[in-house]
Amino acid sequence: MVPWVDVDHPPCHICQPMTHRTTILMDPDLLDRLGRFASRSRTTKTAVIAAAVEAYLADHDVKREVAFVGVGESSHGRLSLDGRRIAQRVAGRREPPG
Repeated sequence: MVPWVDVDHPPCHICQPMTHRTTILMDPDLLDRLGRFASRSRTTKTAVIAAAVEAYLADHDVKREVAFVGVGESSHGRLSLDGRRIAQRVAGRREPPG
């Protein structure tokens, strides 16, 4: 049950997941194949495209390497905190390999 808010319209954003609309350009033959596949699978074109994009990104996403790793003790207590900050800055600027 969604709680009612005293406004002219119910708060739909509370019960629906956040999605955004976009437009893609696709070859008409590929769009027909997509439509037939979605129909056979009893799903929507949007669901098929979203699953395909997720699978593509999972296979092609570049994993960032750790900038540096240090093990040991220090008499200076803030060294590990400073090292983390430096690693985060360097990792954010590093170009992906390839």
